[in-house]
Amino acid sequence: MSDSEDYDAAHGSGDDAQLQSCLPSAFGKQTAATDFEAQIERTRRPAWKAVKAGDSSPATGSDSDSGSGSGSDSDSDDDDDDGDELDRYPLSHELVFKTHEKAVTSVSLDPTGGRMATGSRDCTVKLYDFASMTPTTLRAFKSVDPWQAASKAAAATSESHPINHVAFHPQAASVLLCITAHPQAKILSRDGAVLTEFVKGDMYLRDMHNTKGHVGEIATGAWHPTDRETCITAGADSTLRIWDVNNKRSQRDVIVFKSRAAGSAGRSRMTAVAWGASSAGGSGDSGAGDSVIVAAALDGSLVLYSGNGGPYTRPAAEIRDAHAPNTWTSGIDVSADGRMVVTRGGDGFIKLWDTRKFKQPLVTVSHASTADRFPMSSIRYGPNSMSILVGSVEGDLHVLNPGNLRPEVVTPITPGSALVVAEWHEKLNQVVTGSANGETHVLYDPERSLRAAADIVRRAPKKRHIDDDSTLTMDQSIALGGDNIVVPGAQQVNRRRKGGAAGNDMSNTGKSYDPRRPTMPQQTPFMHNRPDDKSIEKNIPLSRMLHEDPREELLKYAEAAKKDPIFTAAYRVNAPVTEYAELSDEEDGPDKKRAKH
Repeated sequence: MSDSEDYDAAHGSGDDAQLQSCLPSAFGKQTAATDFEAQIERTRRPAWKAVKAGDSSPATGSDSDSGSGSGSDSDSDDDDDDGDELDRYPLSHELVFKTHEKAVTSVSLDPTGGRMATGSRDCTVKLYDFASMTPTTLRAFKSVDPWQAASKAAAATSESHPINHVAFHPQAASVLLCITAHPQAKILSRDGAVLTEFVKGDMYLRDMHNTKGHVGEIATGAWHPTDRETCITAGADSTLRIWDVNNKRSQRDVIVFKSRAAGSAGRSRMTAVAWGASSAGGSGDSGAGDSVIVAAALDGSLVLYSGNGGPYTRPAAEIRDAHAPNTWTSGIDVSADGRMVVTRGGDGFIKLWDTRKFKQPLVTVSHASTADRFPMSSIRYGPNSMSILVGSVEGDLHVLNPGNLRPEVVTPITPGSALVVAEWHEKLNQVVTGSANGETHVLYDPERSLRAAADIVRRAPKKRHIDDDSTLTMDQSIALGGDNIVVPGAQQVNRRRKGGAAGNDMSNTGKSYDPRRPTMPQQTPFMHNRPDDKSIEKNIPLSRMLHEDPREELLKYAEAAKKDPIFTAAYRVNAPVTEYAELSDEEDGPDKKRAKH
């Protein structure tokens, strides 16, 4: 008997477990509670590597296995020390946004951390609102094409440009600097509306001081560290232009870089620019404090200007061979105190510079560049300039020591796809990255990060409803949902192509019929791009004469003119008789040939 009971228990254990999972655990009204800890655990990242100081090989570590008691006591103590050291990096969990179709070229968070903007090579800027997102609704609330939004002609021709740079002002969350692959930069609102579009310069002027705007593609730009109404752009016309957001018709100041490279004719493309506060610090929001402008050119030069309002006749310091010539210096950033500058060159090196001794780099390390494919690859200082963030070709995020540029943390973000941009927000204590596969990752620590991603994972998922799927609730023939209000007589009957068979899904224009496409308005005779003969004959007087032969039309009235001449009737009686001179055959008069004819 016991053997049979054991057999039944062993045989039915799996079925009982499945059955119990479907049955309620208690009687009465049950409330569905969200397991927030499980949501947070699902966003945990795999183990990542921390490079110890003085070691050549990286050590693997994560929050889940740091401090585990395997091995000797010394090993466990080392693990505990590593875990404490890694706690200051918010890299343990992540949220993934898959909203772009092409490589993400720029990411930016507003100063409060409430919104995020990303730019991509798919020519769109995505805007995200962290307060309205849940773990199941990780999407942008608005997608903007800045060029089509600013230009009606571009919207008509479907012209667009890739996004090179987007950036919120470090002290104002209401404006967004947007730079596309075009000579005109734009200022967007936090909702995506185009507030300002700066003017384009005159390309026929040789002296760049006399143009009111860029005449070549703008590579990047930066905001003034304290002034909310001032920004700078770097263009392919060998200029840096400082703009006032309230004046779109002309730049406030222009800095013309004169290259000394052979064969450059005194010009070189500006590839990167950064505007940082100097060691003296600024005074208030008026922008009157000291600041420094650092820019890089395609000829390998690195120039330093004072950002106190000019004049910008010549740079305060210049290094001609900062990086290899004709390599794209994609990333440049200034430390919080304005004393240190870090650059990422297309020659495969990262260099650290001191603005007080701006002649030779303090530290130079080798780091594979992605500027050949993504010229907007960035390098950024972390909060309080305690670390430096840079991506790699393999898709890893490198956190470098700001003193010796050695990696302290190497963690994979998008393996196999290059990591293009990265930014560490100080207030949120979260890291945002953009990769070549179109993904945007928000890295955070659930215990030490504030708001944004840390709040999203603590919200209940949005309840899915059948109405959320339009393919199940909409009549695809007329594109109406179940909750739409239909006014009688408001639906227009779609006209098919003349002569088409029944069921032919082709419109009268020859294009495939799409029920979601709005009905095109009927074209009047004066709206025809290529009017036909019937419309011309109907609306243009005497249009038939265009296809008539004048000789034939005149000969129609030849017989009538002889019988009843109107204008020559007086010559019937009084017309003189024409008399010609008589010439013999031997005489050759001057009119002989004419007479023969």
